[in-house]
Amino acid sequence: MPLVHISLRAGKPEAYRRAIFDGLYRAMRETLNVPEGDHFMTISEHDAANFHYGNGYGIARSADVVYIHITVFNTRTAEQKQALFRRTAELLSENPGIRPEDVFIVVLDAPKENWSVGHGLAQFA
Repeated sequence: MPLVHISLRAGKPEAYRRAIFDGLYRAMRETLNVPEGDHFMTISEHDAANFHYGNGYGIARSADVVYIHITVFNTRTAEQKQALFRRTAELLSENPGIRPEDVFIVVLDAPKENWSVGHGLAQFA
C-alpha cells in the first residue's frame, strides 16, 4: 500500500510524467510486491524559484532531479528498499531518460494502524 508523492521542476510533457508513474509503479511491483491496482501517486510540479537542489553527498545533480517520497507499511526489509532504489533508477533512466544521479528517493515506514484508505476506518490495524 505505497503512497507516493513525486516532485519535479515544471514544464515536462505529460508523456514524461506518465513514464515516471509507470516506471516507479513497475519498480514497486517488482521489488516491494505491490499488488496490481495498488497505484496511489501524485506529481507536484514547481517553478524554478520554488525548486532547489544541491550536489551534496558527492552527487552532481541537475535541474532534472526528481524527488520521490514513498510511504509504505513498516514491513519492508532493507534489502527490498535497496532493490527498489536500484530498479527505480534503472527504469527511469530507460524512460523518460532521467539520469540515475537525478533520482532522489526517500522511503518512509508507517505502522499499519496509521493507514485509513477510506470510510474512516483503519483497515490494516
